[in-house]
Amino acid sequence: MNEFDRGGQRAGVDSASMEKGSCCSDTPSQRVHGVSPRPRGFKAAAARLKKNFVEQILRQKPLSASTNGRRIPLRAHPEQPLIDERTGHAYVSNSIRTSRYTVYNFLPMQIFFQFSRVGNFYFLCVGVPQTIPGVSTTGSFTTILPLLFFVLLTVAKEGYDDWKRHRLDTVENAREAIVLRRAGDIKAYAQQSWQQWLRLAPTPRNEPLQDCDEEPGTELGLGWYSSKWRDLRVGDVIRLSRDDDIPADIVLLHANGENDMAYIETMALDGETNLKSKQVLAALKGCNTIQGISKCDAEFVVEDPNPDLYRFDGRVTVGGKTMPLTLNEVIYRGCTLRNTTKAIGMVINTGIESKIQKNAERNPSAKKPAVEKIANRIVVSLAFFVVVLSVGCSMGYLIWQNAYEKVTWYLTGLEVPFQNIIIGYAIQFNNVIPLALYVSLEIVKLGQMLMLNSDLEMYDEASDTPARCNTNTILENLGQVGYIFSDKTGTLTENIMKFRKMSIAGTTWLHDMDIVEEDEGVSATKKEQVQGPEVLLSTPEQGDLSTLSAPQTAPSHPPSSSTANLLRRTRTSSSWRSTGRPDHIQPDLTTKDLLEYIRLRPNSSFSRRAVQYILAMALCHTCLPEVRDGKIEFQSASPDELAMVEAAQDLGFVVIKRSSQSVTLRISNGHGEDADRVYQILDVIEFSSKRKRMSIIVRCPDKRIWLITKGADSVILPRLRMAHLAMQKAGELRKSLDLDREMLRRSESREPRNSFGGRPSLTVRRSIGFARHGNVAGPSYRPDASRSKSFDASKSPFRSSVDRPRLHLEVRTLSYDAPHSRAIASPTFAHTVPDRYAFLDDPSISDDAAIFSRCFKHIDDFATEGLRTLLFAHKFLSEKEYRAWKQLYHDAETSLVDRQERIESAGEVVEQSLDLIGATAIEDKLQKGVPETIDRLRRANIKIWMLTGDKRETAINIAHSARICRPESDIFVLDVTKGDLEGQIIAVVEDMQAQAESNPSGTTIHTVVVVDGHTLAAIEEPDALALRRLFYTLIPTVDSVICCRASPAQKALLVRAIRKTSPKTSFVDPTTGPLTLAIGDGANDLAMLSAAHVGIGISGREGLQAARVADYSIAQFRFLSRLLLVHGRWNYVRTARFVLATFWKEMFFYLPTELFQRYNGYTGTSLYESWSLTALNTLFTSLCVIIPGIWEQDLAAETLLAVPELYVFGQRDRGLNIPKYLAWMCGAAAEGTLVYFLCWGLYGALSPVRDNGLFALGNLVFTVDVMWINMKLLILDTHYKTWIVIGAYSLTFAGWWLWQVILASIYAPGVWPYAVRGGFFTSFGRDPEWWLAFFAVMGLLVALELAYSSVKRSLIVSGLWKWGWKWLHASTWKKAFGPSNGAKGKMWAGDGTQGSLEDWDVELWQAMEKDPSIKETLRQMSRMGYDEEGGDEEQAAMDEREAASGLDLELEWTRPRRGESNGA
Repeated sequence: MNEFDRGGQRAGVDSASMEKGSCCSDTPSQRVHGVSPRPRGFKAAAARLKKNFVEQILRQKPLSASTNGRRIPLRAHPEQPLIDERTGHAYVSNSIRTSRYTVYNFLPMQIFFQFSRVGNFYFLCVGVPQTIPGVSTTGSFTTILPLLFFVLLTVAKEGYDDWKRHRLDTVENAREAIVLRRAGDIKAYAQQSWQQWLRLAPTPRNEPLQDCDEEPGTELGLGWYSSKWRDLRVGDVIRLSRDDDIPADIVLLHANGENDMAYIETMALDGETNLKSKQVLAALKGCNTIQGISKCDAEFVVEDPNPDLYRFDGRVTVGGKTMPLTLNEVIYRGCTLRNTTKAIGMVINTGIESKIQKNAERNPSAKKPAVEKIANRIVVSLAFFVVVLSVGCSMGYLIWQNAYEKVTWYLTGLEVPFQNIIIGYAIQFNNVIPLALYVSLEIVKLGQMLMLNSDLEMYDEASDTPARCNTNTILENLGQVGYIFSDKTGTLTENIMKFRKMSIAGTTWLHDMDIVEEDEGVSATKKEQVQGPEVLLSTPEQGDLSTLSAPQTAPSHPPSSSTANLLRRTRTSSSWRSTGRPDHIQPDLTTKDLLEYIRLRPNSSFSRRAVQYILAMALCHTCLPEVRDGKIEFQSASPDELAMVEAAQDLGFVVIKRSSQSVTLRISNGHGEDADRVYQILDVIEFSSKRKRMSIIVRCPDKRIWLITKGADSVILPRLRMAHLAMQKAGELRKSLDLDREMLRRSESREPRNSFGGRPSLTVRRSIGFARHGNVAGPSYRPDASRSKSFDASKSPFRSSVDRPRLHLEVRTLSYDAPHSRAIASPTFAHTVPDRYAFLDDPSISDDAAIFSRCFKHIDDFATEGLRTLLFAHKFLSEKEYRAWKQLYHDAETSLVDRQERIESAGEVVEQSLDLIGATAIEDKLQKGVPETIDRLRRANIKIWMLTGDKRETAINIAHSARICRPESDIFVLDVTKGDLEGQIIAVVEDMQAQAESNPSGTTIHTVVVVDGHTLAAIEEPDALALRRLFYTLIPTVDSVICCRASPAQKALLVRAIRKTSPKTSFVDPTTGPLTLAIGDGANDLAMLSAAHVGIGISGREGLQAARVADYSIAQFRFLSRLLLVHGRWNYVRTARFVLATFWKEMFFYLPTELFQRYNGYTGTSLYESWSLTALNTLFTSLCVIIPGIWEQDLAAETLLAVPELYVFGQRDRGLNIPKYLAWMCGAAAEGTLVYFLCWGLYGALSPVRDNGLFALGNLVFTVDVMWINMKLLILDTHYKTWIVIGAYSLTFAGWWLWQVILASIYAPGVWPYAVRGGFFTSFGRDPEWWLAFFAVMGLLVALELAYSSVKRSLIVSGLWKWGWKWLHASTWKKAFGPSNGAKGKMWAGDGTQGSLEDWDVELWQAMEKDPSIKETLRQMSRMGYDEEGGDEEQAAMDEREAASGLDLELEWTRPRRGESNGA
């Protein structure tokens, strides 16, 4: 067996293991993609059970590897479908499925899922015995029928959600592809839908394409036909056009690009933004026509399907000659054809066997809410309570039977068997666990979903896209997220590169022409009219002077002061600001100023350097210009190169033509004449991940040979002519930066921290209090505004106007620390140079040491701002030097052994002794609001990870730009290629421990770990168990993780690994732990979205694949903060309160009837009338839990956005936990006992009553129960009272008394245990004793509740509530209610605001929100960013409001340091 055969076997085994979950031995592909080794113990038994079930019952055995790979002959038209030797059947179809269920498995899986819920299983166990005649005292079907109805309703809703996914799958599978077929046979391969099979839909007609470049067919009758994606088969030949999506994995047969190259975009597959080139094999170059394809005798042998995106093994035999088939000739499904007008390929993998589908999560399981874990514990505990209650009452019956029944003559022979008694009690008390819990919860979640979908704050007007909830069962999970796993491209970034800054001779210049054009409303067509500098340029390749054009914005004479000020104002208003470091002062001079200076001083040293810089950008690239609609557009494999070429175009150097032999630049002069310059391309040494640089050698118009190199600073610096000096200056700069960073860390370590290590959003400067004008204490003292401001909006981490540098019109900020000097007048200068350019005459402009120091400082600043940096260097070669090197390079290019290594070695020879030209800074534009959103989420104790398929440098730059990395962050890079990976991880752990020990707060600074896919694969090796444990112990302790070059399967692997690190739970403490959230926009993110607790799709540039499969979809990343901090918090609080309130009302309601059993001989007689009991949860106590469950807002949205720390309420399970549940249950027991005995004692206590029957007493207790349940839950406990809440209470209140009238009117007369007929009209309804008892009990309950709330609130704001039982001491009461600091009439006194913000009680925030000034300030701070204009005016207005109200609330917003966030 040859090497490829072993590769094919590897792929086959991997395919079987990935698809069927087999327990075969670990394979290399399994090790690469993190397939865990054989489990042990219980997991091993479960794996064997699953394996036996799949193989023996379902008859689905793992696929074995192909004998020698899959063989696919190239045929213009296969007569029969090709057979997969692993199955003996045709290869799988090209249909894909993202829906969770099929017609066959939907009902079985849903039934299992529904009854795996503890509550449903409990009611099933109760409902089945209830159907046995003679056992139940409450009817035979009162439990089982509502249960089945609810289950079927839930199943129908889940089916509808999955049907919507299926419809989107149908749209995807019905896309059109151009396939080579024989006329008349196209319909034979079409898969008919069930509508067409039933003749409900017409069968599509397929006609030959008339716009085909070839003849319609050959003598075989072949032609290009349109076909559905789902109808493609392995072996089909398809034709692609520019911008077409690839419908299946194909091998390239033809491309009409230069040198038979095709360019593809793999953004949807691996997240990379650079275009990749694919090459047609030389032996297949005749396959550009139908005739050529028919005559080509080729057979492909390719590997079996596997998920490895970065490796492909295969071979092709053409005419008896065999050649290797690699990744360079294969294009995967999910890619897009770019910059190539036509391509032809043959399908090798289809449907679920394509690479993108192998990386997707197969058959994801339905997600459950995390709150359900706690709810299940509660249900189990209540089931145990029901059993104890039933046993206790049954034992009471036995005692009563021995004491009374056996000696009572009229009860002789009426004994009831004990088993019937205990089962009857279990059925009677089963509603302590209300069936309405799940029915009402579905209604609540439906309402929550509608509220989320209708939120206009998450509506994107530009794309007309609202937020959408696709899975409403996990809405509360949004309020408990602890980890966010984000894709980069299309999720954080817009994938639009813009040239932003340049460093020339130690000076920086801002390139903001695109921003100015947008601000001025300049159309894109005007871009072609931008002209270059009208200067006399002494170009690098020529000694002569060439007249070039001048921009129309540049005046031909020195501008006046007023004109200059106007220009400055224009630049300042459109000035660009860094998203990563918004506090950085940007260069005050732009490239427009640069062009003006070059025009004024064309022969100066700096002008020559600047022109050389622009010319290098215009030449050193691989972009191809195209003319479309009279405009020049560039096609590039790299968006970085495109940005630089467009910047050169803005500056007057336009690439009008480029081939493999030459590049032509057009420069227009100011008189309407064009000057074209042709540069002959001698050689291009291409960029590679190993070289990290690109070089081009051109012959200039004056015949000089010019080498231009661009690349990363780490590879350019050692190759400079003055490398020793450059490295020395770089080292000095690094030491200085490290010292500054260490000082920043020490300063941070002394600052207050919250409970999770971050800087708090607010800090308390003094105790809280109010002092109104004219009160006894006199006017409140207000500190000097220069020291602090109450809720100082100017110190908000989100305020863009503060982050924006304060530029003045009179003072120009220089790009480097050079002394001001006046321009020296010279008679050789054609124009007078303005004073703002005087620094360019400084001698340091020509000093190499100064240039190196300043340039390296600029590079560091660019990097911390999140910009992608490159260095340009160059040198001129003599003819002799070039010829000698050319021979060496030619030998390397034609070598058959180690060709790539020899080419790189040859490039190393010529790329030496270079001179520095300058540095570039390119912005990868983020989506609007991304940095501010990440700031908020980090301050909410959420750790943010970025998982991308892009390269490491790009990922780190974006992390800086998006503020995932902070300026003082420690970035640890784990790289398996550096060896001793375990030692690297241990070093990181030791470093973090040392930082924690040296930090007074005991916490580390912000830490970021960077890992790539290759390193992750090494960690997941089966024999690296210790390494894997060490790694997954480290990463939960760091603040952020950046995973680059990660495949979709590895993204999902990381998400699952973090899910497994959740804290262990017990029955008593079922802590949910932080949940995981994944967000992405492409097909490569689907596995990650399915693996996380919550998956969020973005309707981005990569299509709607993620948005349609995810649990939620939003249009922009910035909406994530509102989705989590507002809707997540609200829905968690609503659901938690709904669960507690539902259990509370059932315990409160059924406890009196249990106490009543003592007085009826434990016979099971109910205290309540049966019809009222049946309607209880439907008519009288449903709205009181449903309405708050949908509309309750414990805190305003503005507060939640302004203070993200409040989000930890859900992370720490403060809304629903066992202690809180026990407190509610104890309250229910106390209130239920109090109601029963008060009604029993007060009714008839003063005088004889008209009706002393069971119904009168039971109806009194029932009425008090209904009124108190609604009063407490809707009026007293609901914070956000709207007309909906008041209307629900009024409706229930009126409905109960109407029910009383109906019962008294329609109940049949007779001798019943419950004398209902006419009772409300003639007996107890006319009895004042009944009404007196009702109002007395209700009044007492309301008074006790209000007293409790008042005492609790006072203790909370005094900081004494957390003291627990200490408040029983007299000293504690004195501190809580005594005068504070001698001030009278204060709302708050004490230290209620001590501690971290997230530890402040909700009642304290609710009280603060009542103050208009604080409320307005919170509203201002909740905005994503203040307007660029008017920030100071808003702050002044806020100060006036505070002064007018006499507010003495000294809570100061913590201002972030330079470019940092406030989070952990």
